[in-house]
Amino acid sequence: RDSPVTNTIYKTLIHKLKTRTMAALRASAAICTTSSTGVGLRSCGSARLPIGSRPAFGSQMPQLRSLGIRPQAERLFAVRAATDLAEAAGAIEATEKLAAWRAAIDFKFIKENAELVQQNADQRAAKADVSQVVRLYDRYVEVKQAADSMRQARNASAAKMKGKMDADARQALIEEGRALKDKVAELEVEQAALENELQVEGQRVPNLTHPEVPLGGEENATVRNMINNKPEFAFPVRDHLDIAASMKMLDFETAANVSGNKFYYLTGQGAMLELALVSWAMNKVVGKGFVPHMTPDLVRASVLEKCGFQPRMANTQVYSVEGMDLCLAGTAEIPLGGMYMDKVVEEKDLPVKMVAFGHCFRTEAGAAGSASKGLYRVHQFSKVEMFVLATPEQSDALHEELILLEEEMFGELGLHFKTLDMPSQDLGAPAYRKYDVECWMPGMERYGEISSASNCTDYQSRRLNIRYRPSEAVEDKKGNKKKAPLQFVHTLNATACAVPRMIIAILENFQQEDGTVVVPEVLRPYLGGQALLKPDA
Repeated sequence: RDSPVTNTIYKTLIHKLKTRTMAALRASAAICTTSSTGVGLRSCGSARLPIGSRPAFGSQMPQLRSLGIRPQAERLFAVRAATDLAEAAGAIEATEKLAAWRAAIDFKFIKENAELVQQNADQRAAKADVSQVVRLYDRYVEVKQAADSMRQARNASAAKMKGKMDADARQALIEEGRALKDKVAELEVEQAALENELQVEGQRVPNLTHPEVPLGGEENATVRNMINNKPEFAFPVRDHLDIAASMKMLDFETAANVSGNKFYYLTGQGAMLELALVSWAMNKVVGKGFVPHMTPDLVRASVLEKCGFQPRMANTQVYSVEGMDLCLAGTAEIPLGGMYMDKVVEEKDLPVKMVAFGHCFRTEAGAAGSASKGLYRVHQFSKVEMFVLATPEQSDALHEELILLEEEMFGELGLHFKTLDMPSQDLGAPAYRKYDVECWMPGMERYGEISSASNCTDYQSRRLNIRYRPSEAVEDKKGNKKKAPLQFVHTLNATACAVPRMIIAILENFQQEDGTVVVPEVLRPYLGGQALLKPDA
């Protein structure tokens, strides 16, 4: 795999292959002939040996013979080459499971708070081994310090070479420098492997959890608010599939032939209702100071991973493009976060509030049963998503602002819903705290999730490398003013409108006995003033 990890290990081991082989050949006293060609130790040692990317050494032995190397030296070279290449291959194979990118994880914090971090991971049911992270971190620091010390010694040895000295002393310094170079190369291999194993284990550690978050599974969620009253019906309640069929606004059967199960066509009033919902949501959120965006549907797998999604896991929710490092986005949160990847924002420009309309693609692996029927769980849908960058001091208040905006929006539609403070095992890896919005769906006879709002603190920004520079200068040890060091932003996300579930909620909550559905008043301007959705319209 072509990655910084593999390349570092491979290049270092190739260097070790060259130096160790030449040392063995020298020791064998079989390096070069003393023929009239004048090929000597220095020229032979600097010659282009058959070293490269996965070379076929046997086929290149004539190159050694051209240097005057004897047959027994050829065998010695081949044995040493095979040994070192096997070591290189083993090291590279070991990196196949390692991280392809680096997150700026605060390993020092994890080490100093190991018990707290492990307890937090256990409460979130995360498969994290904090003791292993600490062990790897300690060894990584030890090896890095040793490598730095060896480099200093090598530089000191090289500095001595500038003075006058006899041939024996110079040769001794040359040998010392060569030995130090080889030792540094070996330590760099171990350091690279440790760093990336540390990344793999460290990336399994979830975000910390807000102290007020309830512990346990979804059943332990606490209700923070109830909005509006449940509708009452004097006639048999129909579900959204029955209502949509009477209005010819939804076609799963044709979509199954064209795209597969759990895809759908919205037609007629259904298509217009989606456009109305998207336009209403975008206008509402933009009116609150969010900057509108239209985002790509395809994103690099690494960007998706840095946002906390897992495209390579078994039963992944992510569609990947075969033969390419691209995935279909499951939410506009991903491309919005990617917009600021590897960037620095000035503190005066925070918070950055964005909203995007995007298409969402999800495999819904493992989803089945009546709870996911119809539009409730599909492979592709439209969504309006909010995404915010903030300072740590701003993020809690902004999280409250997002959930209040969602409550305002869904309240304006006239829906009955509740907002929940979700428990530790329902947060996923990125969220520090998450609120869900569940709307009453009469036809399904249950509450169904229509939105959420999450504060991910610096979990995503440490992976996406999104930082800000504090406005206030700091003083150095001499009392001089200088720019404050860069800090990681906090990221937040919230759903303004997930179209399919909003259609379910509208059709089922506002159905009438005569088969019509009342259009919420706030949507009517986006439907040309239409007050009713009618059968066979």
